[in-house]
Amino acid sequence: MDFEIVGEITDAETFAIGLGVRDRKRLWKLYGKARWRKRKGIARVRLPSGRIRLAELHWYEAHGIGKREFKLKLPFLD
Repeated sequence: MDFEIVGEITDAETFAIGLGVRDRKRLWKLYGKARWRKRKGIARVRLPSGRIRLAELHWYEAHGIGKREFKLKLPFLD
């Protein structure tokens, strides 16, 4: 599902680090070796239909590389 993040991500928290990130080898190949973290937070997103909804997002993040591969978790929160 395509979407655009509108505004900032709130209530961000880390729930997997290092060996706890199952996709770390794939992330190393795509973006570089780093200490990857899997994080989640809440943000408003714009859907392809133009509708704006409040949703939980998951993504991977590493220092010096940034946030990658955002995933929208359903159901919506609003």
